[in-house]
Amino acid sequence: MSKLPDVIWLNTSPSLQCFAQPLMYQLSHKMTVALWEYHQTQDEASSLDDAVELLQDYLKSCEQPVHLVGHSTGGLLGLLYTRKYPEKVKSLTLLAVGVDAGVDWQAHYYVHRPFLSRQKTLNSFVYNLFGYQKEHTIKRLMRILEEDLNCSLSPHSLFQRLSIPPEAVPVPFMVCGSMNDIIVDTDALHGWQPYLKEGDRLCECPQGRHFFHFFQPQLVAEQILNFWQSLHPLDSVDVLPKSVDTLKLNESLYQ
Repeated sequence: MSKLPDVIWLNTSPSLQCFAQPLMYQLSHKMTVALWEYHQTQDEASSLDDAVELLQDYLKSCEQPVHLVGHSTGGLLGLLYTRKYPEKVKSLTLLAVGVDAGVDWQAHYYVHRPFLSRQKTLNSFVYNLFGYQKEHTIKRLMRILEEDLNCSLSPHSLFQRLSIPPEAVPVPFMVCGSMNDIIVDTDALHGWQPYLKEGDRLCECPQGRHFFHFFQPQLVAEQILNFWQSLHPLDSVDVLPKSVDTLKLNESLYQ
């Protein structure tokens, strides 16, 4: 029988999953990590409630609580699930999720979209999310973002934007962000402070923008593993190196 996972990575956007792979790889050295994905077609309504219940159907097979990890809307899904089924969650780690957990890059996109064409708006968001890139990388990233607009669980559109009222998380909780993320800026990240319990953590990377976990996977993995170790010591866990160079965008992912 295959070993049940210790960690569930929540993904709500097939096109953006490539940015999670380096961090998942780092975590998998120490923990059993499973990927749970929500797939949606353009003809389906976007329903976070449905996604929560589908996740519950999956986690019924796990006899023990698991660590949930999610970036952006994946993190929002984990938060909503944890509020409803806290007994199934050992801890919750959110990446690039501000105190208003409903805010993602699409919420910002739809604010700017009425003033620019779709292509010009996507082009500007490539820079906002990833910084300066080569021309062929910009085009590939624009296609990735366009796919995310079409087939992700994000609750936002030109007609409405979702806001999630903050409250304390009922399980051990960690939230991570980046100092130069314009989607979830420092104020939005530190807005979690009044809701943190004893033992909860807030971690802010010096750089990496919205996908800091892709650019600095070792640094982020170190922080997450240290958090989990503080909850229940892991067997034979070696702390990852603290001196980590910021990774350049791996263009091989976009070929």
